[in-house]
Amino acid sequence: MSDLPKISIITVVYNGAATIEDTVRSVLSQDYPSVEYIIIDGASKDDTLARLNPYRDRIAQLVSEPDKGIWDAMNKGLKRATGDVIGILNSDDVYAHSGVLSKIMQSFEANPMAEAVYGNLKYMDTSLTKVIRNWKSRAYDQTFFEYGEMPPHPTFFARRSLYDKIGYIDMNFRLGADYELTFRAMRVYQLPTYWVDECLVHMRIGGESNRSVKNIIDQHRLNMKAWTIHGLKVPLSFHYRKFLHRLKQFL
Repeated sequence: MSDLPKISIITVVYNGAATIEDTVRSVLSQDYPSVEYIIIDGASKDDTLARLNPYRDRIAQLVSEPDKGIWDAMNKGLKRATGDVIGILNSDDVYAHSGVLSKIMQSFEANPMAEAVYGNLKYMDTSLTKVIRNWKSRAYDQTFFEYGEMPPHPTFFARRSLYDKIGYIDMNFRLGADYELTFRAMRVYQLPTYWVDECLVHMRIGGESNRSVKNIIDQHRLNMKAWTIHGLKVPLSFHYRKFLHRLKQFL
């Protein structure tokens, strides 16, 4: 068992008492035996830490301190991770089944050149019983970001070496840091990836970027900024194809 590659899973949370146990149980119920679970709490003021108490002996690292927001917390986790592969599962989300991490590690083993593996995601209602949006991704090619797509970030698992090559999350992207990170890895650095064509994560609907029309517009502008800061021109097709891609998820 000790010879197995290790996967680090990072959960960041702030005042997440209502959902954090669902997330933790989802990680701890995975059948892959070599998992380092890291939780970064932003000094929650609710019962989050009390809800975590029963699981502390199975949490490799639990940090509770003020941070500068979700991306800062994720960077803290990324820098603490010691696994060969790193994934991030938000405190509202759960893995789709107990074999997700095994599937990810098998995919890396079968595709040794891949620097990252990603899959599909379903947006769920708050009870995690009804599908609201079905985010089916696809294998990466040069039209991927041009057509307004990106890998669902909670399904994005990267070798630790990827972060050594491209750096960490850019905190200047308040609503689009996950887009910029995957864009940097896949489009700018052209690191090879592998797509798993199955649902890996169930995400509760209601994330910050989708909370209002203003946030959706701001996110779109930041997605365009991800192109320009890397010296790339935003393709005209990007604007309407991104809208169509999101609309398709509801159909």
